[in-house]
Amino acid sequence: MLVLAACGSTADQQTAEAGAGGVKTDKGVTDTTITLGVMGDNTGVFKNLGAGLNAGNQLWADDVNAAGGICGRQIELEIVDHGYKADTAKTLYPQLEPKVLGMVQLLGSPVLAALKQNLIDDQVLAAPASWSSEVLNNPSIMMIGTTYDLEIVNGLAYLQQQGLLADGDTIGHIYIDGEYGGNGLKGSQYYAEQHGLTVREAKITSTDNDLTGIVTGLRGEGIKVLVLTTTPGQSASALAANQALGLNVPVLGNNPTFDPALLDSPAAGALGNLYVAASSPPFSSKTPKAVEVATEYKQKYPSAPINAGVHTGYVEGMVWQAVLEKACESGDLSRAGVATALTTLTSVKTDDLVTELDYSSPGSPPTRGVYIAKVDPAAEGGLTEVAPLFTAPEAAGYKAPYQQ
Repeated sequence: MLVLAACGSTADQQTAEAGAGGVKTDKGVTDTTITLGVMGDNTGVFKNLGAGLNAGNQLWADDVNAAGGICGRQIELEIVDHGYKADTAKTLYPQLEPKVLGMVQLLGSPVLAALKQNLIDDQVLAAPASWSSEVLNNPSIMMIGTTYDLEIVNGLAYLQQQGLLADGDTIGHIYIDGEYGGNGLKGSQYYAEQHGLTVREAKITSTDNDLTGIVTGLRGEGIKVLVLTTTPGQSASALAANQALGLNVPVLGNNPTFDPALLDSPAAGALGNLYVAASSPPFSSKTPKAVEVATEYKQKYPSAPINAGVHTGYVEGMVWQAVLEKACESGDLSRAGVATALTTLTSVKTDDLVTELDYSSPGSPPTRGVYIAKVDPAAEGGLTEVAPLFTAPEAAGYKAPYQQ
């Protein structure tokens, strides 16, 4: 390892060579295959979401391969499980990196932070299954969908449109310390500035399980809405307390806050107040492409858990497909070639699995629109879409941390 470190990054040593069709290639690409990596969570706190994401990635790869592949090559996925642990990811990365062109999925804010410099040094383009705008200063990150802060801005705008929040109200925000939780809090703070709201913040760690005391304190502050950027288990605790304490305010969260498995937990009866703002649709969405993906998933994985990660994983692949096709047109499927191809894409369409994406402005979220869903035990995946893709005026005017 010391010898390798002394020689510099792998990207420094890599030289692209002409392959099949005269297309330049380096790591992860042969004359017949393009291999993309998946660093997901199958055993940690987001294991159910992670399973859905992995399945969505594979469904996309299967569909592409059945249609003839990309640039005359079949897509292969190399999958590892880091269990939502940054130290595990650091161990797995050097084993995975030499085998892949890029990452079709890299799950978790702590993992992204731990691997930031590795991705830059190795020129590994990665689609993060983590949506913090704080990572948009990393040129190796290909954000798919909007960011946590903008999801919260849009979600609060929706609640106000529905008469569930008014200018001057007090809201509570419980958030995990780190990029996921902190970035969601930025959304609450920004929206509060626009509407004269007071934000009562409560920071927790990813291992805090009982949020009753925190919700009790927020009830004393007279909150009208509770915002969560938490794990599903923590969301269950907060929602149970919201009901048990007689607070019963609307609760807003991002996609990671909810897991359909909660509908089989003791907190099931308290989940009805939860609204979820996310870039991709809920599993039960009637959007045609969402229906197509959901149907294919149920056919291929009949006993697997159902959640919105399936659509998110599929759309990660769709955006990679746009990048690979552009790189192929330019005759360069090297790591540098796909990075360049990404920056030329100004209107990536995904059949409304997310809003149209523009990657031509580094540091800026590629899109700002969300779906709003609400917990519904009768719906597949536990969520029903209550608002189709939209971008609130407040979200359109928001400036992300690294936006030029």
